[in-house]
Amino acid sequence: MIRIALYTCPQTVLSSLSMADDAFRLANQLAGEPLFGLQRVSADGQPVQLGYAQLRVDGDLSLADQADLLLIPATGSALERTLEHNTALLAWLATRPQHQQLASLCSSACLLAAAGQLDGRRATTHWALADNFSQRFPKVRLQIDQLFTEDDNRFCSGGAQAGLDLCLHLIAVHGGDWLAQRVAGALVVERERGGQSRFAPLLPMAGQDDPLIAPLLRWLQQHHAQAIDLPLLAERANCSTRTLLRRFKAATGLTPNDYLQRLRISAAQSALRNPARSLEQVAAQVGYADRATFAKLFKQLCGETPGAFRKRLRQPLAE
Repeated sequence: MIRIALYTCPQTVLSSLSMADDAFRLANQLAGEPLFGLQRVSADGQPVQLGYAQLRVDGDLSLADQADLLLIPATGSALERTLEHNTALLAWLATRPQHQQLASLCSSACLLAAAGQLDGRRATTHWALADNFSQRFPKVRLQIDQLFTEDDNRFCSGGAQAGLDLCLHLIAVHGGDWLAQRVAGALVVERERGGQSRFAPLLPMAGQDDPLIAPLLRWLQQHHAQAIDLPLLAERANCSTRTLLRRFKAATGLTPNDYLQRLRISAAQSALRNPARSLEQVAAQVGYADRATFAKLFKQLCGETPGAFRKRLRQPLAE
């Protein structure tokens, strides 16, 4: 039996904890035997208040000493608060032997990193935390596009539902790929879902507060397929190209050309859902005369080719 300790604290995201618990218990059910033994632990062994629910635990961190795997569910985006309130866990993590497996879901990679357990190792976390994480933990080899990583008995998952991808991987490691596939089928989820980059929004949620830029963004939404250059945009905004570049970057974080390309590729994602339109037609519809240029930029921004994107949308879930 693989002994798994699920760490809980007041910052634990309840849905992340329950997702992991459900996946391993379902694996036991489908295997017809208790392959995974689950215990919940807290820093002091006391029940943990998680929003509207108080969670009972089986013991404190000493109970996890003999676990084969310690798994830390997501703890939210407030990394500083998480680190500040889990000093006992950090001290415990720092003493863990190499043979004991340590795993984090989503934002909780910060706990493994702060304890030095990810130094020099590949890791991932939620794509929205990439910059903050890299600045805090420069010794970690962050691979933010990965849904999950494995490096020398240290496991991390990307954002939210990527935690399930990691749990399925751990089930495959300890129970076989056949079992992981059966669990995925029962949960009606795909395995091998690609990278996180295709889940990150292409366009920033910004720019609407600038009276110069906001109407320009609305105009681009309607005319992105046209031939557009910087002088044309500056003319529409009634300002110099220099002023437009400065204000546009300040408002959106992107140059006008970068924003335009992302807008076109975002429109292409919607157009590709129509199977009646060829890739050449989709490229032309959103403003690209050359299919090759369109495909290259699509893969760069979305992490997959237009053809792969369309195929994934139409592919039924394997049993």
